Amino acid sequence: MLDQGNAPAIRAASTLTPLMLNHAAWVTHDVEATADFYTRVMGMELASTVYDDRIPSTGDDFPYFHIFFRMQDGSTIAFFEAPGLPPRAPIAHPAYDIFDHIALQATDRDEVLRWHAWLIANGIEVVGPTDHKGLIFSVYFHDPNGIRLEITTPLDPDWNRHTEQARADLKMWVDAKKQAVRDKVDVRTAMVDLIRQQRSRCVTEDAGA
Repeated sequence: MLDQGNAPAIRAASTLTPLMLNHAAWVTHDVEATADFYTRVMGMELASTVYDDRIPSTGDDFPYFHIFFRMQDGSTIAFFEAPGLPPRAPIAHPAYDIFDHIALQATDRDEVLRWHAWLIANGIEVVGPTDHKGLIFSVYFHDPNGIRLEITTPLDPDWNRHTEQARADLKMWVDAKKQAVRDKVDVRTAMVDLIRQQRSRCVTEDAGA
């Protein structure tokens, strides 16, 4: 176990980066409805299944059926159905149901709009389309398990390569949060003030451009 008292002040960055998403997995209480949704509505291929009476990684006595659905690039979405598993506990705040989601990429804006029409035609409630400040264009909906899904396409071809700006934004956010704690100021209020100041600054800069 790492001795925290002797931990180095600066941690080295990893020399490893994952190649791609292999799978993201959730619990389902109805694998049949889940399979119908992901193959028929989402157009994914039924990729693989695994079932056992114990969890291989931990040895826990949870009998399960594990199912995978494949997207065009080979990445998958997966589910576990475990007999006797109780319903998931209610979320503590509505924001969790908004923030926790998985985004699936479409080819372009027109394809996102085709998804929008297709989902509505299948009786699925859809939020959007939403233009995220010229970065990405998305629609949102839920699968039969209550998992929030997003169909999105980049509007900015470099949307996921703004590394330097992202580092600066992260530092700004963390520093402001720490300052609020030091000043014994409500953190939420301080962060709202920060966001509005930055928004005002961007509007001023755009006006002067």
